[in-house]
Amino acid sequence: MAMDLDQLLTVMTKQGASDLHLKTGRPPLLRLNGRLLPLKIDPLSLDEMKAMVSGLNLTPPQQRKLDEKMSVDIAYGVRGVARFRGNIYMQRGHLAAVFRRVPFEIKSVEDLDLPKVLLEFCNVPMGLVLVTGPTGSGKSTSLAALIKYITRTRPVHVITIEDPMEFLFGDDMASISQRELGTDTISFSEALRNAMRQDPDVIMVGEMRDPETIQTVITAAETGHLVFSTLHTNTAPQTVDRILDSFPADQQGQIRAQLAQVLHAVVSMKLVERRDGKGRVAALEIMRNSPKISKSIEKGQTTEMHEEIESSVGFFRMQTMNQSLLSLLVHNTITYKEAMDNSSDPEDLSLKLRKMFPNLEQGEDMATSDFAEIQELMQFRKLYEEQEEKMTLRLAEKDEHLQSVQATVEDRDRQMQDLQGRIDEMKQEAERMRADYGRLRDEAQQKIDKLMDRIRELNQRLAGGSGGGHEKKSGIFR
Repeated sequence: MAMDLDQLLTVMTKQGASDLHLKTGRPPLLRLNGRLLPLKIDPLSLDEMKAMVSGLNLTPPQQRKLDEKMSVDIAYGVRGVARFRGNIYMQRGHLAAVFRRVPFEIKSVEDLDLPKVLLEFCNVPMGLVLVTGPTGSGKSTSLAALIKYITRTRPVHVITIEDPMEFLFGDDMASISQRELGTDTISFSEALRNAMRQDPDVIMVGEMRDPETIQTVITAAETGHLVFSTLHTNTAPQTVDRILDSFPADQQGQIRAQLAQVLHAVVSMKLVERRDGKGRVAALEIMRNSPKISKSIEKGQTTEMHEEIESSVGFFRMQTMNQSLLSLLVHNTITYKEAMDNSSDPEDLSLKLRKMFPNLEQGEDMATSDFAEIQELMQFRKLYEEQEEKMTLRLAEKDEHLQSVQATVEDRDRQMQDLQGRIDEMKQEAERMRADYGRLRDEAQQKIDKLMDRIRELNQRLAGGSGGGHEKKSGIFR
């Protein structure tokens, strides 16, 4: 049984598919977890395809663009289901279409399991932040999460310029104005020029498609605005090269100097299938405009950026794509095969894996694609091992010191015992001396007493002799 477009989009949403492909001569295709799978219905006929496109009710400018350029971008919504970004195009002379599902709910950075360092990019007063990656890598979803964070946390005016408009933002702490090409403005560059007179603080440009738009974006960042935009590039150095290559050779020197000053960060994304088969997870390369990166951009030495990104994980929270894939591997989020298939340098990834994590360990409560978390764990482990070694040495020193103190105490105990012995001997000697003194004193007292008795006796005799008159004295007193 044939299905109309709204029914197909409803089935797509219920299945959790990211994209719906429609073309004449084959059944509709759903992209589920990165794979294109056909629906089990009859192939679409030419009339069915025309009826679906007619049901989109293209505006006159959109129909004119489809007729003239054989392709047109549109936004489409199914009430109560979701919004969709569509592209209608011609192939082999017949109409075809691809629809990307845009959920009503805008997920946060935490919901998307993205590194929290991305939130730091939302709080800078000015500069250029680029989110890059191939089609379907999650650029728009991640950028919407950053804009949502800004609207909830900063009292600013945010202007978005999109083709077509995807996520619908509501005013919160910030005021937000969304402009769509073909409906609210005629081009990115024109909208950007007009935005300068609309008192913006933050500007989001859906895509930097041409040199004029790129130049206007750089100028907007130079004049004190925070600008977000996207590019279809795979790495941060490639992003810088793509921007420079968009300009003639005689202008590239000036663009390098401007870009070195205004570029704040480049986030390159890639979606990798989860180990458990429940969807995909983002691997991210993150480059920030450190002094070395700025110097490399200004001098055109983009080949040196990779080494700076890889070595700046700890301080600047940068990381390469391989480091992000390695983090996902360590957390057991993806398989070894998926990591290798999605790495631009599998040999380097394999070497890092063997060198740093011979046995994969699983962490908890972390953004699994954030390699800085892994490095912090490694640093904590290294610090722990160093502290353990220092503690062992200190304990050995303490034991040695304790033994020395114990020996000193024992020696002093012996000295105290010897001293106590001497004190006891001296006490005994003193007792003997006191005894001898008492004896000698008693003997002396006895002699004194005897002498006194003798003196008294003699005195009596002397006194008795003088009372008898003229008796003849004898003895010594004669």
